[in-house]
Amino acid sequence: MAHAVRSLGRINPKTSAVFLCDMQDKFRPMISHFDQIVQNSNRVLNAARIMDIPVFATEQYPKGLGPTVPEIELAKFGITPYPKTCFTMCVPDLMAALREVQPETKSIVLCGIETHACIHHTTLDLLEAGFEVHIPVDCASSRTETDRRFALSRLRDVGAFLTTSECVILGFAADSSHPKFKGLQKIVMKSAPDTGLLSHL
Repeated sequence: MAHAVRSLGRINPKTSAVFLCDMQDKFRPMISHFDQIVQNSNRVLNAARIMDIPVFATEQYPKGLGPTVPEIELAKFGITPYPKTCFTMCVPDLMAALREVQPETKSIVLCGIETHACIHHTTLDLLEAGFEVHIPVDCASSRTETDRRFALSRLRDVGAFLTTSECVILGFAADSSHPKFKGLQKIVMKSAPDTGLLSHL
């Protein structure tokens, strides 16, 4: 009897995309470690652009909650965020654009807020649609550490791969002979800012 092969969760740049969820200025005062989450997510964004990996962003009700923070360098790469009112990032326009830009996408690297709301629902929708989901835990947060930690545990239980921003970035080119490796190396030369996940263990 043949056994199903369990995915090891390797990230192939040619079949991967990055999703950046709702990192808007109105959330800054209330989200745990917001500034560090933003810095780490922007490192992933810059690494993705070095590797020509498509990046998609959303904004939750931007009329009321404002635009994505400038530290997430969307304008630098000509990325226009998709507005939404639902929790999931899997809105029709974004998913149609993903299929058009890269129809063979298999893996999504998912960064943003809040872990127990938009990251949670986006992950479930992506998994249900057959994508692998990689969540860098230092790129996702909530207002409370309780919601953040238990949401991450739940998402791991349903099949998401929990990882870190540096692990994702280095996974984009897992060989130092890769012609674009030096660009990634510059990004991770300085360690990612701490986001408090280990402070209470």
